Amino acid sequence: MDILKTYRLFRKMNQYPNLMGLMYSIFMEILEKRGMITREELYQQAVKELIADGLPDTEINRQEYVEGLIGYYSASYLNDNEIENYINLARKKDKCQELSFVVNQEQATSLEIYNALREFCEIPKGEVYISQEEAEGIRVALIKRYISSQLPYISLAKNYITIRDINDFLQRTRWSRKSPGKLGGKAAGMILAHKILLPVLDKRDPELEEYIRVPDTWFLNSGVFSEFLDRNNLHRFHTHKYKDRETIEKEFLRIEEKFKFANFAPEVIEDFRKILEEIGEHPIIIRSSSMLEDNFGLAFSGKYLSVFLTNQGDIETRLRNFIIGLKQVFASTYGPDPILYRVDHGLLDYDERMAMVVQKVVGQRFGDYFFPFAAGVMFSQNVYAWDRRIKKEEGLARLVFGLGTRAVDRVGSDYPRIIPLSHPQLRPEVTAQQIKKYSQKEVDVLNLKKGSMETVDFRTLNSAIDHPELFYAVSVQKDEHLGPPMFKTQPLKGEELCLTFDNLLTKTAFVPLAKKILSRIEAAYGRPMDIEFVWDDHKFYLLQCRSLSIRKELDKVPIPKKIPEEQILFITHAGLSNSVVHNIEYIVYVNPRAYDTLQIYEDKLKIASVVNALNKHLASKQFALMGPGRWGSNDINLGVRVTYANINKAKLLMEISFAKEGYTPEVSYGTHFFQDLVEADIVIAPLFPDDVNSIFNEAFLLDSQNILGDMVPEFKDCKDVVRVIHVPSVRNSQFLHVYMDVLNQKGIGFFGPKQENHNK
Repeated sequence: MDILKTYRLFRKMNQYPNLMGLMYSIFMEILEKRGMITREELYQQAVKELIADGLPDTEINRQEYVEGLIGYYSASYLNDNEIENYINLARKKDKCQELSFVVNQEQATSLEIYNALREFCEIPKGEVYISQEEAEGIRVALIKRYISSQLPYISLAKNYITIRDINDFLQRTRWSRKSPGKLGGKAAGMILAHKILLPVLDKRDPELEEYIRVPDTWFLNSGVFSEFLDRNNLHRFHTHKYKDRETIEKEFLRIEEKFKFANFAPEVIEDFRKILEEIGEHPIIIRSSSMLEDNFGLAFSGKYLSVFLTNQGDIETRLRNFIIGLKQVFASTYGPDPILYRVDHGLLDYDERMAMVVQKVVGQRFGDYFFPFAAGVMFSQNVYAWDRRIKKEEGLARLVFGLGTRAVDRVGSDYPRIIPLSHPQLRPEVTAQQIKKYSQKEVDVLNLKKGSMETVDFRTLNSAIDHPELFYAVSVQKDEHLGPPMFKTQPLKGEELCLTFDNLLTKTAFVPLAKKILSRIEAAYGRPMDIEFVWDDHKFYLLQCRSLSIRKELDKVPIPKKIPEEQILFITHAGLSNSVVHNIEYIVYVNPRAYDTLQIYEDKLKIASVVNALNKHLASKQFALMGPGRWGSNDINLGVRVTYANINKAKLLMEISFAKEGYTPEVSYGTHFFQDLVEADIVIAPLFPDDVNSIFNEAFLLDSQNILGDMVPEFKDCKDVVRVIHVPSVRNSQFLHVYMDVLNQKGIGFFGPKQENHNK
């Protein structure tokens, strides 16, 4: 039957006549590699057979006999599956050369490259691959063309993202017919993290295979944004970023209006329609993915807009809302916060381009509400270690019930569950009363009926729906005891519930899985990482992955001893980092009690304007900013509503909480706001004056000369709330020096002579 097998082999090979030479070469290499026959032996046998058949020993005759014997031995020694694999390997090598040629041509269009890529990927994958060198060269060229041109990203991504991976996500990518573009930082981070955790070619981890998912995702590359600017003559706004902050803020409103009434080309709108038809009536989120976002060391956390859409109704209604949301995200490129962030990091001259990620929102429908079980953000390094037992290298997570917006923003009087992954049941709070106070009380959900995102009180939400996984989210209050339910069948309706996630942390794979994910990603990147995720239906959904900015801390901070009490401004026991700030010349103090007495919303909002003006006025000075509760909170009653751009020149940000119930958890850690402070190298110092071990010389701040009116006369009417103190003028040429020691959980601010050769 060897003759029949040989016939079948030649018949398969003859389907690709232009590849015959390549296929013979591959089969000969395999025969020799497996020790079936050497080239010399096969050559000698060919000559012998040739002479036996009485044919002249010409080059052509000899070649025919050599090829015939290669076919015969291959058919005899290889099974049908192997033969198919090696024929396809020849096809891959051929298409690989074509693809390599096209992708490395500067003039090649995205469509030409895409077609060559598709032809390569249409060949069955099989079990035999092109060489690592061939694949790597093409991977690099494709990644550079479609995903990112950042060399650190490319050098890492080429090891994990395969040619077929790129083809797969391009199936869900819409690009401009006129402008080249890439997928941007957010898309790049998500794709790479997915492939690090679930590699196609390397050994796969069964646990990660079981739990890890990526939401259904579509991409709009940055060319769509470029074409939109061209079509609507919006390029004139490129110079907008070089203007001063006040002008940028004022003109941004006009830019938003211009974007609102701009339009897309008909073929682009048709692309949007196709995306929405594929998605169907399912909630979506439009997420920015600029070229600079999620860069190594520059996260742009929360700088650009993301828009949730309930995506309900007929296709025209959904399309209209989609386009409105898309233009809002596009316009956010020109917002004050991202522009000032770029100024601070030397990126202003970079011609920013915005791509988009469109994702199905992970979650389930409960009546009119749609939300996931839990969502949050986690970090491979935990710098918020309030207890010596906590292992920093095992990471930390911030977790909330419902949409993850409450995990990454500073939200009102609410608290996410902060989980040190080395000791997940460890909490800063001790008593049931404290745990209840510092727990999540409100839930962000999508209201499908109203067509918008809204915040719902957890008790109200729980009484309106029956969530099948509530067992994993809550603890039950019984008298003075607070504990998780013992059984899934335990009735929870009517009980006093508190969101603690204790059962999720102890009775599911969440914690070991989170630790494994973080360690894998950090090992691949070689740096600390930050991951946004959703946990729903016992699956881990990867939403975003980026490098985590961590302040370059001192190894040890020896706090000066025996400082006279009259020289101490504060002592705190909730330091977050090992930091030293010397020679603080000015203190801006927003009096928490005076701030609380402001009854009118606009009056409290005005305080943020005062802080913003002082931030600019003192930009070249060493100054500390001290004030109530939660700087940057969206609840104006709990803290001054500032953004990064309003405080980016401060050297120290102190959050003062007059709390009567002991230690309050530092809730900013891990938020976008916190990341901004870390990247700007602003030291954060929480202070709880009612803690018996704390010291706060508030009298100094209240009694010293207030120079607010001299510095920003337009805000002199705010002098009862905002005080500006020039320290050397009132302390006999002394300055404020701050030492924070995370190991001993102690921080001190004291007055002393100017330290030479110290800016910080």
